[in-house]
Parts: sequence; structure tokens; C-alpha cells
Amino acid sequence: MSGKTVEFRLNGHFRMGADKEVENINGNVTVSSNNEFTLNLGETQQTFDDCAMLEPVCEEEANFELHKVVIGVQFHWEREETQRFKGKLKFFVENGVMTAVNILSIEDYLLSVISSEMSATSSLELLKAHAVISRGWLLAQIEKDKKLKETEYMATIRTDEGYIRWYDRQDHSRFDVCADDHCQRYQGISRVSAPQAYRAVKDTEGKVLVHEGIVCDTRYYKCCGGITEKFENVWEPVTRPYLTKIIDSESPPAGFDTDLTVEENARQWITGNPPAFCNTKDDEVLKQVLNEYDYETKDFFRWQISLTQAEIKDLLMRKINVDVGDVLDLIPLERGDSGRIIRLKISGTLQNIVIGKELEIRKALSESHLYSSAFIVEKTYKHNWSKTPEKFILKGSGWGHGVGLCQIGAAIMSAKGYSYQDILNHYFPDTELKKIY
Repeated sequence: MSGKTVEFRLNGHFRMGADKEVENINGNVTVSSNNEFTLNLGETQQTFDDCAMLEPVCEEEANFELHKVVIGVQFHWEREETQRFKGKLKFFVENGVMTAVNILSIEDYLLSVISSEMSATSSLELLKAHAVISRGWLLAQIEKDKKLKETEYMATIRTDEGYIRWYDRQDHSRFDVCADDHCQRYQGISRVSAPQAYRAVKDTEGKVLVHEGIVCDTRYYKCCGGITEKFENVWEPVTRPYLTKIIDSESPPAGFDTDLTVEENARQWITGNPPAFCNTKDDEVLKQVLNEYDYETKDFFRWQISLTQAEIKDLLMRKINVDVGDVLDLIPLERGDSGRIIRLKISGTLQNIVIGKELEIRKALSESHLYSSAFIVEKTYKHNWSKTPEKFILKGSGWGHGVGLCQIGAAIMSAKGYSYQDILNHYFPDTELKKIY
């Protein structure tokens, strides 16, 4: 959590430094200057120029609450919550922004993640699968961070036509992972409400997927739309053999050519209704697997939005600082295996520009983010003789980046009786489930 001020409450005994203890007290931290902050605990006030740590005297009996935590940052479900956490609470200020960090064990962290990314009432097999991949993703990122500190990491490639950008580990330096969708949702112990969440973490303790002896970078998202995407089409140009194209159904979908890198096939797929695990209206399963703010999104498998000429010009200026004049067309130049657009040409009366990868495209064309970059474009004109479109209609497929495990697809697999090992084998081929601690 970051901001100019962070409000919190300590429940139980906490230690600050070697000799100061506080109990059941409200507090806040405020930025004093660009690199200093003031910690207020009742009548106690102290200024720091580096960091401050509040440590529970007994971790089993103490917890803390953070107020006005923003979740779903820049996504369509963004909102504020009060969240409760176990473990240590650390504060530091950097460039005039206060950051609160929770320090705790991996397994306690995972208990919250699987209850925050999904509902804690999900099926046991689904929660087990999620515990394994969330654990593997975390360990893979920590290992990746070590390597990034030794090399110069580039996440943007610029050309004469435009630029290609992806988003990954370069955003965090003073903590391992953030608590929102950029990394993994971590919303404290408030979300942990069902015994199967505890059992899922305990039954899979220390288990991860490995490929050729290395812990897999196991990614996931809400809904693939029927086919999953390759890793290198979304993030850096590195091949992950286990993050590849998977048809998300029990058998090949009849009547569809699933080479979605071909524009005609992608159009048929996106406007069609192919069978897939994640193509579901099973309200009972969806209520189990989706937290209340995710459940508000009903049209995740196939969706549609429209943008007026004025709206799309405004978005391009505000979101990616590009002025192309009147927008004449949105042209997919390259699609990935799931039909997600990797490179999009924006044609205008002033200039043309090519942007990518998928998340940059989703940011550029939405106030928050498009559900995915797997979409086709239809245009309407005010008059038959008009050359400038009045409106752009985007018809799309899936919810999220599409790499790795499809959460809704996995939920349906679990409901159909598949084990968590079956689910992992389906979404992460050529991997081995291994206990590493």
C-alpha cells in the first residue's frame, strides 16, 4: 500500500525497536519530506529517514489493519477496502511516497493469495492447484529479481513505427511483490474464510511445478477465451515451453480453425461460441470461484464495447500520450496463438503508430484496461460518404493476458471431477510436480 498517509490499527502487542511496546492502538504514518516520514502512535510521535518496523510480540495473537487500501488499481473493479494482516508491518518513504510492507512466511502469504485471487469457498482441488502455481510464481519472481539486479533490464523496444512495451519485474525494488493484480492479489486474512483454503495450502506445502529442474514461472488470469497464449507474446521474448498454446476443452472445437494468428480464423473464433471449459454460465461454480467484485463481471468469455471518435482520441492522449488526429482505423498487425493482438496499428489523419504488447493495447483503449487484447474491430459512420468513423466497436474474447492457468476454466474442470494434478497437467504441459521444502 502506498500514499502520502497510511492509517492503521494494531490489534494485540507490537514491538517497535528494542524497548518500545504498544498494544491495541490506532496510528498513522505521514510523509514529512521527500525522504522522511513521521510515525504517530497515540501520544508517541517519531520521525524516520529510512524505515520503521512494527513487530508482533506473539504472531498467533496479533494482527494489524490497514485502512483505505486500494485494490484493482486502474482496473474496472477498483475500490477501497480495510484489510487485516498477520506478520510484521514495515514503512518506508521513497520519492515522497509512503509504502507499507507486510513481512510474513511464504505459506501464510499463499493462504491469503488463494483466498484473494479467488474465493476461499472454491473447491479444494482448485485451491490446491492455485496454491501450487502461486507458490511457484512467487519463488520464480524472487529468483528472477536476483538476476535483474545483475543486468540491465529493458521492457520497451522502440522502432520508427512506434514501440512495443511489456510490464514485469522492473517495477519493484524494495519488496518482493506488490499486493495487487500487477503481481498476485494479497488481501490479508480478511479473505480467508473457509477450511478448504487452509487445507489446500497445508496439503501442497512446498510443492511447485518444475521444468528441467527449474521452478516454473506459473502464470494465471481469469478467462482464456478458449485458447491460452504463449509467454513470449505477452512478456519478454523468452520461451517458456510450459507456457504455450493450450486448447481449453476436452476435445478440439469442431468447425473452427484454431490457428488464431490468421486474421480470418481469429475473427471467426472471437465472434463464435466455441466449446471450452471457461465458456460457462454455471452460476453455482462462478459464485464459488469469484470474489464479489469479480462476480460483477458477467461477460468474460465474449464481450463487446464501443468507443466514439472523441472517446478514443481522448484515451490515446491521456493513456499513452499519442495524438494521431482523427482515428481512421485500428489494424491488428500480429496476433498471438489465442488471438490476442501483440502489435496494433493505430491509423490517424495526423500520423500512424504501432503499439504493443497486449497490456499496452488494453491500457490505450480503455479508461481502465480492456478485458483482453483478443478483439476484432468494427466501425460505424455517420454518413455513407464519411471517411472518418463515428464509432469503433470492439468485440472481444477472454479476460486477462491468457498465459498459463485459466481460473474459470480450472474451476469448471474441478467441478467436473478433475484432480488438481489433472488441472496443472492441462495448463502446464511438460512439467513435474515436486516438493522442494
